[in-house]
Amino acid sequence: MLPEQKHAIIQRISDAVAPLVAGTDVVPVVALERPKVAAHGDLACNVAMQIAKRLKQNPRVIAQAIVDALHADRDGLIERAEIAGPGFINLFLSAKLHQAVVPAIFAQDERYGRAVSETPLKVMIEFVSANPTGPLHVGHGRQGALGDVMSALFASQGHAVTREYYYNDAGVQIATLATSVQARGRGLVPGGEGWPDPAYNGDYIAEIATDFLARGSVGDVKGSGDIEDLENIRRFAVAYLRREQDLDLKAFGITFDNYYLESSLYTDGRVERTVEALIAAGKTYESDGALWLATTSYPDIGDDKDRVMRKTDGTYTYFVPDIAYHLAKWERGYRKVVNVQGGDHHGTVARVRAGLRAVSDAQHLGLPAIFPDYVLHKMVRVMRGGEEVKISKRDGRYVTLRDLIQMSGGEDEPNVRGRDAVRFFFITRKADTEFTFDIDLALARSDENPVYYVQYAHARICSVLAAWGGADWETKLPSLASADLSLLVAPRETALMQRLAEYPELLASAAAEMAPHQLAFYLKDCAADLHSYYNAERFLVDDLALRDARAALLAATRQVIANGLALVGVAAPQKM
Repeated sequence: MLPEQKHAIIQRISDAVAPLVAGTDVVPVVALERPKVAAHGDLACNVAMQIAKRLKQNPRVIAQAIVDALHADRDGLIERAEIAGPGFINLFLSAKLHQAVVPAIFAQDERYGRAVSETPLKVMIEFVSANPTGPLHVGHGRQGALGDVMSALFASQGHAVTREYYYNDAGVQIATLATSVQARGRGLVPGGEGWPDPAYNGDYIAEIATDFLARGSVGDVKGSGDIEDLENIRRFAVAYLRREQDLDLKAFGITFDNYYLESSLYTDGRVERTVEALIAAGKTYESDGALWLATTSYPDIGDDKDRVMRKTDGTYTYFVPDIAYHLAKWERGYRKVVNVQGGDHHGTVARVRAGLRAVSDAQHLGLPAIFPDYVLHKMVRVMRGGEEVKISKRDGRYVTLRDLIQMSGGEDEPNVRGRDAVRFFFITRKADTEFTFDIDLALARSDENPVYYVQYAHARICSVLAAWGGADWETKLPSLASADLSLLVAPRETALMQRLAEYPELLASAAAEMAPHQLAFYLKDCAADLHSYYNAERFLVDDLALRDARAALLAATRQVIANGLALVGVAAPQKM
């Protein structure tokens, strides 16, 4: 049912309950659930059981009073109500209520499901944020899919969303990148005599060295060709890999609104100012020649011991610039900040939050007690032919994102098909569960392939609509707005309309819970309802009124599937 219909039903039940709790301090909470068994009705409510103990009454007696009140005031929403078990109330909704979703979808088209927030937020989703030390791997791909869809979900709820990429272009890993390129430029090879440790060993390091020695250019950074010029090597290598990662992101269909450089936190003094603020807040202390942050002074944040901020050599540990960076986010006006990162960042969470709490409390910044929010994803395994694919052709250590897109696309439009498969697959599981990407499944044109299953539902509808309206069927869809929807009473029609009506609430839930997998689940369920309907009923029937009514329902379903796929960043093909 549509959100406004649900609110109306909740109000009806609340009105029925009100006389039963009058004069008491009982405050009932009316919640509606969809029964697992269709025969048990469209909705179920347990409010009678919820308040029975407080009122010291039999819950079935209370349920009967509520049912009697609902039956006494029929308004076209509830067809009938029944009592089940110890006091559940099962609601059977009117056909007219179910049918109302079709004109709602026709009226809103691409906007169906989207909300206008009464309190819009300035939201930042930071994701991928890979060190520019190599190509993007499949873990970055999972981050990319999660972050991009999460951004789309927040935007669907009326919030102003910024997608940001934080480039860790400073620190030990960048220094290692520079020395690795320098070693390659000197003719050294991984594992050979004189090869530095640590180092990056992928073939791409040799490619960077070759371009550098040839005095190549990447944007406004030109290689000097001087193998002793380590600073120029560093800048050239970072620019080179940033360009490579941009190509990875382009292949994956992700565009960022802003890029933020870690190095800027040092050059503009933010890191030093943050350290000074933490010292002034009284949350640091010196011990064993190092400066420590007393993270354990915030037990609700959950760190098990205090953490070193500044090491004995005067350099800062990695979470210090992270604190400075998130203070900058707050200063830029972002009040909802979500970081999508790998599970290996788990240890950073408490340290960053403790540092932010300390500065906020001392300077009265007003940061929330928990800031920022984190969505941490677990590892990705890639399988093909029943065996794990462990390495990339270029990197030599892991499967790159572009490799996975290519492998998942096959010979037929490899970029588009592969991108769709990877993006959809990566949001079919909760972020905190390990994920196995099966390339064979991604290539399969069968119901077992979830993205194919959903896209095929859309294409199947387009095929029926083309048979209904001819080659220019899309231009004729507005005529279906006047179809006689009262004819849509078959069980599978009702089930499909119920599913379509759930879409707005689904988007709101997925955004609020930062759970893109809910959208993937919904699309698969919607496709299942469509396929079941397709197999059970004929659409091009002789009865023209029924033909148009069913075409209208199919057109509404097509719109919802297309809307959902658009949020995932996946194509909605008309033919497959």
